[in-house]
Amino acid sequence: MSDPIYDVVLRGGTVATASDVFQADVAVRNGTVAALGTELPRGRSEIDATGKLVLPGGVDAHAHIEQVSANGMLNADTWESATTSAALGGTTSVIAFAAQHVGMDLAQVVEDYAALARKGAVIDYAFHLIVADPTDKTLKEDIPVLVKAGHTSLKAFMTYDRLRLHDEQMLDLMSAAREAGALVCTHAENHGMIAWMGKRLIAEGKVAPKYHADSHPRLSESEAFERLVRFSEFLDQPVMIFHVSTAEGAAILRRARGEGVKVMAETCPQYLFLTAADLDKPGIEGAKWMCSPPVRETRDQEALWRALDLGDLQVVSSDHAPYRMDETGKLKAGPVPTFKEIANGMPGLQFRMPLLFDAMVSRGRLGLRKFVDITATAPARLYGLTTKGSIAIGQDADLAVWDPARAMTLTDDLVADRTGFTPYTGRTVTGWPTTVLRRGEIVAQDGAARAQPGSGRWLNRL
Repeated sequence: MSDPIYDVVLRGGTVATASDVFQADVAVRNGTVAALGTELPRGRSEIDATGKLVLPGGVDAHAHIEQVSANGMLNADTWESATTSAALGGTTSVIAFAAQHVGMDLAQVVEDYAALARKGAVIDYAFHLIVADPTDKTLKEDIPVLVKAGHTSLKAFMTYDRLRLHDEQMLDLMSAAREAGALVCTHAENHGMIAWMGKRLIAEGKVAPKYHADSHPRLSESEAFERLVRFSEFLDQPVMIFHVSTAEGAAILRRARGEGVKVMAETCPQYLFLTAADLDKPGIEGAKWMCSPPVRETRDQEALWRALDLGDLQVVSSDHAPYRMDETGKLKAGPVPTFKEIANGMPGLQFRMPLLFDAMVSRGRLGLRKFVDITATAPARLYGLTTKGSIAIGQDADLAVWDPARAMTLTDDLVADRTGFTPYTGRTVTGWPTTVLRRGEIVAQDGAARAQPGSGRWLNRL
């Protein structure tokens, strides 16, 4: 008998892409998809996908991993722990943040961060470059070189004392991005409104986690969106707005895109599945549900789902921001901090895909092809990950075998990242990734991680 011509064959499954659903075997050779068809020759190894779905591995384009915040706090995850949790949840590519703070050299920041990823990552990865100090060197020397090296997206904050760029600085950064050919991603909220509200709530003794939602007025999002849209129009520079949380924000995006402004946007599972009521817990427990922008109301969830359906939102990313519920994370300021002293963010890499599969596929909201699109194909396309996000001959063999009938109740015990909790504890989802391959290698199977630290590769996005 002749030697197998394929390394792996996934046999008997239903393959889904953003455009098609069909029965086929998928053959892998040298880390890429080599054939799609029926009755393919055997592989060196075989995966029985009968009765299951074979989908592209997820692309999570917004995750904070082993990142130091502006106040000097290192978040809970290493590259190994974060990307392991991603693989267990069906995600095979991630874009994290090389974060410049004031006084830092951007080129050195990227070099240091890349060393951490090379050591620990078990899935493939790229970086957004956070720019908090837009000096002449950053804008005129570092950004052009780094973009030419394959780091083609920049991130800027319009709020936070130690991170935000003022309007003129935003325009400087967007102009530099335009010249270099980079995308600008933004955390867009009005800083003045948030600071003003926060001070007054604290002065009134309203310090519990639930008041975090009140401290970020809804209008702080829509005002910043309007301003950023006009900046984009003024400079003809594409922008991606991160973590859209309100119905008003979604309406601005629809109008701006209708006007031809080059604005794109994402939302996150927390804004689709949680509300401000989740912060209203006894004592300090609500800190687990604190993120920025805060989770909003049921009517906002419906508006965001509608925006996904219409294409005004193109991507659902996790905004994974892991802080433990202890003195190393959310309780760094003491056992009873005010909402202003609690680290913002919640974990999300591991359960992004199962939550969305349950809502979109199992419960029928928007469907299987749209699920593939917003979790894999669209982020790969928008961020220049040309070998990711779909199942096609020549593409990287990033594949996830899903059991559409498997029901799982999400619990803290399932969490593989280092936060130790999930904000979705107690929620039951139907549909689960049972086998996950990165470039043809099994990285997760039946709840067990299989990949070696450092086996993930950096993705050049030129």
